[in-house]
Amino acid sequence: MAFCKYSTEYIESSKTEIDNIFIYDYLPFAQGEFVKVYIYGLYRCNNSSAFDNTLENFAKQLNMSEEDVLGAFEFWQDQGLVQIFKTIPVEVRYIPPQNARNSIKLYKPEKYQVFNMRAQEIFEGKRDISKTEYGEYYDFIERYHMEQEALLMIMKYCVDSKASGVGYNYILTVARNWANEGIITVNAVEDRLEALESKSPELDTLLTSVGIKRRAYVEERALMNKWLNDYGFNLDVILHLAKDMKKKSRFSFEKLDMQLTKYYRMKLLTISEIEDFEDNKNKLYDLAKEINKTLGIYYESLESEVENYIMIWNNMGFDKEVLLEIAFYCFKNGIKKLEGMNKSVNKFYKLGILTKEALNQHLNSVFKVDEEIQSILITFGLSRGVNFIDRENYKTWTESWKMPSELISYGVSLAKGKENPMKYLSRVLSDWHTKGIISVEEAKKTTPLETNAPSKKQNFTGRSYTREQMNALFQSIDDIEI
Repeated sequence: MAFCKYSTEYIESSKTEIDNIFIYDYLPFAQGEFVKVYIYGLYRCNNSSAFDNTLENFAKQLNMSEEDVLGAFEFWQDQGLVQIFKTIPVEVRYIPPQNARNSIKLYKPEKYQVFNMRAQEIFEGKRDISKTEYGEYYDFIERYHMEQEALLMIMKYCVDSKASGVGYNYILTVARNWANEGIITVNAVEDRLEALESKSPELDTLLTSVGIKRRAYVEERALMNKWLNDYGFNLDVILHLAKDMKKKSRFSFEKLDMQLTKYYRMKLLTISEIEDFEDNKNKLYDLAKEINKTLGIYYESLESEVENYIMIWNNMGFDKEVLLEIAFYCFKNGIKKLEGMNKSVNKFYKLGILTKEALNQHLNSVFKVDEEIQSILITFGLSRGVNFIDRENYKTWTESWKMPSELISYGVSLAKGKENPMKYLSRVLSDWHTKGIISVEEAKKTTPLETNAPSKKQNFTGRSYTREQMNALFQSIDDIEI
């Protein structure tokens, strides 16, 4: 008997951890019963010395036969996640998934006998497949659960696409990329190959235009398919960029892909749009520097900023003058990050404020409201500045409730001298709004609102807010820059 061990209550209240490698690499491809056995076995490992930790009880708890339980563990043993000891009684030991992934697995010869013969035939005597290469193919099939015939189709396509010899690393790179897209069956591979072959005329035209005299490689077909179908570029755009690249430097599919991906992210899909961007690129970089200087920030590389912010703001209709004004507005309000400025730009865009005149008009109205709120704070003897909640409350009083300024002023006179005057003012105006009072004369005829003086120890939960004020408070929390 163990000297120290967990109590049953402790084990039941604790947690059973499942490695993410198991969830990602193994769980999606296993039968439900097998997964159930694996997870329940993990749980039992927490109290391996318990008297009821037997195969018989294990099967009974899962409402399975002992043969089915052992069959499930044999599956996990093939995956390298457990080891079964044919002792009396039978013992199952769990192996860390990371170790299973890195371990060298032994496979039954008959399982890959046909695969081995078909794979060697693909190379047509060009070279022999080594034992190590075969092992890499087996590990790939087991890990990615790709059908053997599907991998053979990929191998043949890679070999046929390249005139020179093809190494297994190249083949497995192609197969891995496709498997990550969910292409692991014969039908899925056939569909991908058909899609690649259907774009051969465009790819042949591209190769000819840059002086490449060979068959297209499989990865080049995949890139062309991405540019035409996923990104939506016309062949004319692709050829224009490729020829321009060849004139200025050395053409490569990798560089062309980087260029097209960049233009796609920036929503530049035509030759004219791309040329306009390149012509104005220096101006955009200069604007980025000025905005950063205004915000008080510095970036060594401006390419990401231009692509992810400046270009998008320009496409929205904001010119340099307006963006610099917005940057100055953000700096004055403590917003010193591009993410924060982007929120302000989007808010102004939603309000239809795209010109300097419209922006100044809007900001003047905001400053005017701030002045009116500040005068209320001064009347109350409060020395703090105007905050977001003040502005939202004032907006509720004047826009949502349509309170006349003289009625608000009368409310201020009643709240003056109270321990929490802003809170009292809000409650008075809320009470008048509920009663439909819209004039000072009507307000004077009502019974003054009685409130208990709040204790200085009162916490946040003791404060009273109207629905509109609560919405404003939640909005202010959402708008806080982190």
